[in-house]
Amino acid sequence: MAKGRDSFSLDRLFRALADPTRLRLLNLVADREICVCYFVEILRMGQPKISRHLAYLRKAGIVTARRDGKWMHYRLAIPKDEVAASILRETLRHLRAKPRMQRDLSRLGSACCSPQEFVLLRGAPQPALLSPDGR
Repeated sequence: MAKGRDSFSLDRLFRALADPTRLRLLNLVADREICVCYFVEILRMGQPKISRHLAYLRKAGIVTARRDGKWMHYRLAIPKDEVAASILRETLRHLRAKPRMQRDLSRLGSACCSPQEFVLLRGAPQPALLSPDGR
C-alpha cells in the first residue's frame, strides 16, 4: 500500500486493533484523558507493558499523549481519514457492549477522582504535595 507523508496507515490501524490489551486501553480513553497509573490499576498489568501498548497506539495515530511532570496522560485521537475514523468509532461502539470492557469502565469510575482530589494508586508515583518528606 503506497503511503504519502500525510496519509493514514490502515494496516497499522488494524494491527493496533488486533490486540486485546490495546482494545481495553482504547475503551478506557474513548471518552476521557487518562493517566498511565490508572491503566496500571484498572488492567492490573505492569507499567512497562501498558506503556508499550500505548506507544503502539500512538504510532498508529489513534491516541495522543501529554506529559504532566512524572505523569503521562493519554486520550483518543480520531483519525482524519474517514475510513479509519469510521472503523475506530464502530470498534469503540462494539467494545461498549462487551462485559469485560464494561467492567474496566466500572473500575475506572471507582478509581478516578476529580481534578481537585488526589488518589493514591498502588505503584503510582506519589505527588510531592502528599509525600511526607516533600520529595
